[in-house]
Amino acid sequence: MINMAKPEMGEEEINAVVDVMKSGMIATGAVVADFEQKFADYIGMPFGAASCNGTTALHIALLALGIGEGDKVLTTPFTFIASSNSILFNRSVPVFVDIDPQTFTLDLDKLEAYLESNYDESIKAIMVVHIFGLACDMNRLQQIAKKYSLKVIEDCAQSHGALVNEQKAGSFGDASCFSFYPTKNMTTSEGGITLFKDESVAALGRKYLNHGRVDQYEHDVLGYNYRMTNIAAAIGLEQLKKLDGMNDVRRRNAAIYDKELSGNPYIKTPIEPNGFKHVYHQYTVVIEGVERAEVQALLAENQIGSAIVYPFSITEQVFYNDKSVNVGDENARALSRKVLSLPVHPALTEENVLKVCSVLNTLAK
Repeated sequence: MINMAKPEMGEEEINAVVDVMKSGMIATGAVVADFEQKFADYIGMPFGAASCNGTTALHIALLALGIGEGDKVLTTPFTFIASSNSILFNRSVPVFVDIDPQTFTLDLDKLEAYLESNYDESIKAIMVVHIFGLACDMNRLQQIAKKYSLKVIEDCAQSHGALVNEQKAGSFGDASCFSFYPTKNMTTSEGGITLFKDESVAALGRKYLNHGRVDQYEHDVLGYNYRMTNIAAAIGLEQLKKLDGMNDVRRRNAAIYDKELSGNPYIKTPIEPNGFKHVYHQYTVVIEGVERAEVQALLAENQIGSAIVYPFSITEQVFYNDKSVNVGDENARALSRKVLSLPVHPALTEENVLKVCSVLNTLAK
């Protein structure tokens, strides 16, 4: 079976966890602090606050940046629901702007047009999602944010190591958030981290994730228990050493797909714009001219996994009807009916990827 995902774990991760367990310091501590700094250094941000998952990382970013009740945050409807849920956690309002059909990231033309005609002081931030391993055009997005004095939060849950003009995704905004779930480009088993540019904001973020603690039993804000453990951080430190190599294999696999599927009339492969480095958390194609269910069934018959990421726009979640503003979602809705993600993880061999291509190319015959 060619699976959709397979976390790459070696003896290094096992030994690191054993060392932590033998130390007796298995909760948050020095190993977490080491991971926070090393990951922040890798991305190119000065400060990090590690937490127990990517959703908490997003919540911490919003809290630390002062995004609160009634504040509006511009974001995408084509992502995992954790992105916009974190906005609701703060009693803020997600404002959904449609996506670019070529990149699946925020359509910056539509974002700018909305601000030009609808800006008001309740709009406080943009939460941009770097989707499937491809970053949004952060240089242009920052220009827009600066014009309207908006905070920028980068949701980098799927973009560990992605580049925009040689600068890493996660190093542009006021805060950036990463997930280390087992299917991500690197993992800590479960975990997340929020990176900050400003030291005082980072200190506030660390306080929020640790019960609002000033001292052991002194607390001056309402905080949460979002801490990462030394065990998770130990895995993360070893995974971080391997991240670039694992991304290289993902890119190799993607290049095989690009080449072998280029003549398939039913499959539109993902793009990598000039100046960008895609790290292919997902290799997501668009199926046209044939039923997507038929393609998935064909893959399953040949023992090949696939996934629909995402099957519908967040704007279609009934729960969101009275809690958000929908600027537009035409592309998000249309693409959600056509996208299909193929196995691209670094445990695949070249032969595995070629088999997937061979099966898909039978559609063209």
